[in-house]
Amino acid sequence: MLKTVQLANGETMAYRKRSGGGHPLVLVHGNMTSSKHWDLLMDALDEKFTIYAIDLRGFGGSSYHQPISSIRDFSGDVKLFVDALQLQTFDMIGWSTGGAVCLQFAANYPGYCQRLILLASASTRGYPFYTDLGTGNPASFKRAYSYEEVLVDTSKTKLIQGFYHTKNREGLQSLWNSLIYTHRQPSKEKYEEYVEDMLTQRNLAEVYHALNTFNISVVDHEVAKGTHEALLLTIPILVLRGDRDLVITEKMNAELLQDLGKQAQFVGLKDCGHSPLVDDVAQLTAEIETFLEIGGRNYALKQ
Repeated sequence: MLKTVQLANGETMAYRKRSGGGHPLVLVHGNMTSSKHWDLLMDALDEKFTIYAIDLRGFGGSSYHQPISSIRDFSGDVKLFVDALQLQTFDMIGWSTGGAVCLQFAANYPGYCQRLILLASASTRGYPFYTDLGTGNPASFKRAYSYEEVLVDTSKTKLIQGFYHTKNREGLQSLWNSLIYTHRQPSKEKYEEYVEDMLTQRNLAEVYHALNTFNISVVDHEVAKGTHEALLLTIPILVLRGDRDLVITEKMNAELLQDLGKQAQFVGLKDCGHSPLVDDVAQLTAEIETFLEIGGRNYALKQ
């Protein structure tokens, strides 16, 4: 059941809670999703975990009074959320865009997140957005430098926004079949619930822009200078990526591992795409629970 809590900044954050034992776990979803998309994992995880799956601002049941302009806006909301619920220490899992949100949160608010799992996560250097500048011509693609250049793009922004405006469920499902559910799909009933949930998003272009300008590494890129905040991360981090992921490239994953250094360990998920939650929730659950229980394989081998 979806709950809500009022944040100190005037936004209302919706979340799902699965009660359990004394091990709190905060889940942060990615773009085009919400807390709804965590349901299979929430059912599968051990009962010792008390799980809080949030809807980021502009997604699901959360409000969107003040538009976001950066990943830091989302991570600030997460801080207000855990303060409102008086959560002082917990572990986190960030999926895709949610990985960037968790990285920003852990860097800026030390002491809260004890262990972090990045599932098919955006890079520490962001997720580059290439725009056709509204021409509809792929030959004109260039890296976007502004929100306005993201907004006019027809290849992604206007295409998907059009699906949202017309409630084109078939269009969204076709998109996910080509990029996310390329091998295995949810049940028909659950897939319909997920697509219905996608239609709640109110900030598509803003998220694209926030990801495009995100950069907590020490490496400057075309759009944003590195903030070096990745160096502030001193907690154990598990990086998970499916071997069939068409959204997060091997290059982006390599950037993550390079920038996080010795704090991070990598586990490849076999025969999984961008949503291991659907492709193989048993494999995903096993890796998550191993890491949260003993610090992961790297830790176990040292014992």
